[in-house]
Amino acid sequence: MSITTLHTATGTFRIALQGPADAPVLVLSNSLGTTLEMWDAQATALSADWRVLRYDTRGHGGSVCNPGPYSFAQLGQDVLAILDALHIEQAHFCGISMGGLTGLWLGVHAPARMRSITVANSAAKIGVESAWLERATMVRAQGTAAMQTLAASSPSRWFTENFAAAQPAMVQTSQGWIAGISPEGYASCCEALAKEDLRSAISGITAPTLLIAGAHDPVTTVADAQAMQAAIANAQLATVPASHLSNLEAPAAFEQALTGFLNQH
Repeated sequence: MSITTLHTATGTFRIALQGPADAPVLVLSNSLGTTLEMWDAQATALSADWRVLRYDTRGHGGSVCNPGPYSFAQLGQDVLAILDALHIEQAHFCGISMGGLTGLWLGVHAPARMRSITVANSAAKIGVESAWLERATMVRAQGTAAMQTLAASSPSRWFTENFAAAQPAMVQTSQGWIAGISPEGYASCCEALAKEDLRSAISGITAPTLLIAGAHDPVTTVADAQAMQAAIANAQLATVPASHLSNLEAPAAFEQALTGFLNQH
């Protein structure tokens, strides 16, 4: 695996590439408050058969962090710019939470570039606009202290109690990701989440689509996934025994669902 800095038409992104150079490309997109390292297990498991491309979303990790607010049009165009810079015409895409909403945007607006989209622990409209805007205001006002507060509360949103108790090292690692995110980048992505609503648009998605839901996810529920499945023609739905960051909590089930789907396309 090589982690590098990639200059694109929309900014500079920290990316990781691994797997055979001639294999189909699979893009993995991180959730709010994490970095490309959240996909370490999947990248290792999948890079035998796919060219796995990970990147830090705008405002996160080592990628461009300009003043916001951001939009999902911007976050989706970032993915296309990364593909263009690497001369990749088409790719499979798998995003979780915020990354899943980016995948839906790409499915709606860039169908020719997507071989398939996998939307994990996400929804066509995530949460309530006012709550996201309040969080963005709080983070901008309090800066790094706010990121520490969010890190302290993140396990209850991201993992089941049993997993958090059994895997303290993973919980601590994930808290380190969010604590290290730029307050401006995090707030700007909160503003993108506040505004995006693709509930009416996703019926136009034609790319093969897999929806992965966490059976115990309080943030983006199984019902959210079922609503997307009803709207997107021929969408498949897999439920895994996990909370919100299902790729971390139930990696084997997550990878089984994903590889089974990718092998069909």
